[in-house]
Amino acid sequence: MALFRRTPTLLGIDLGSESIKAVEAIREKDRLRVVGFGKVELPSPEARADALNDLLKHCSFKTRRVATSVSGRSVIVRYLNMVDIPDENLKTAIRFEADRYIPFDLNEVVLDCHRIEDAPGVGANEMKLLLVAVKKDVVQEQVKLVQAAGLQPEIVDVDAFALGNAFALGGPTYEMAAGKVVALVDVGATKTVVDIVRGGESYFTREVYVGGNEITNAIAKRFGLETFEGEQLKRQPASREQEIAEAVLPSIEDLGNEIQLSFDYYENQSDSKVEDVFVSGGGSRVPGLEETFERIFERRTMTWNPLEGFDLDEGLDHQALLECAPALAVAAGLAARAGA
Repeated sequence: MALFRRTPTLLGIDLGSESIKAVEAIREKDRLRVVGFGKVELPSPEARADALNDLLKHCSFKTRRVATSVSGRSVIVRYLNMVDIPDENLKTAIRFEADRYIPFDLNEVVLDCHRIEDAPGVGANEMKLLLVAVKKDVVQEQVKLVQAAGLQPEIVDVDAFALGNAFALGGPTYEMAAGKVVALVDVGATKTVVDIVRGGESYFTREVYVGGNEITNAIAKRFGLETFEGEQLKRQPASREQEIAEAVLPSIEDLGNEIQLSFDYYENQSDSKVEDVFVSGGGSRVPGLEETFERIFERRTMTWNPLEGFDLDEGLDHQALLECAPALAVAAGLAARAGA
């Protein structure tokens, strides 16, 4: 959902439940270059405004124009098979269709739609349509938050689609997936986003409300630690990787099994197979996650760098950016909208 005019420089801000992440990018012809990034922890949901101000204060981003994203149960995403109609009639037609698929009063939501080209499981004279509905108050709250920080909101996207935007920029992982249906799995603190894509098109999305916090709690319980100590050990396991891998195995298996249900549903509905799985997110680095997922999914599973489709400004701390990159997938995908 574009709110204002386009700009070649954009700040993508991921307003997560446990941290706020940001990536600033500039479009130069057909390439995007990261010129800034940052991350701050969020001690509580009530501290979001203060945390955002702290991030802006310490990172000195050049642009005030931003893209943010929404997620959760106030965001409805549906993939519909419909009679093929011209693009100019889509917005009108979808108002009549939406009542059947959206569990909210249509006056309370922002609606958008997108035709999916070459989608599997579509019959003759049909089209596959992506329908998105977001509660207006959720969008308005997001807009007010960034405006209060002195920022100008340009775009409000959806987490899953931002993830796909970062992937579609290209790079070694994207090239590896050429022509395949693959799953992007972003493991956050309180939820895991699944986006099944081919190229730049999203075919299925789901949010699984299990994430890194469950893994942290498993570590804390096993070693008799406070939650914050378990989080620190998860991030910096040092020589205890094997012990941690054993401690978190049941939690990772639970998450993997939930994700597998999404794959099963998509494959049954589309008669199309998910071939590879690419994992990102702050929770993706926990010891044993990649191997356990690959065992459960029975298909190639690997972590990927959400910034690999960007050029990186020479003035950045590349080592710090590389360490932070797994958690920046949504913010990177938002920044990828620069100039688009």
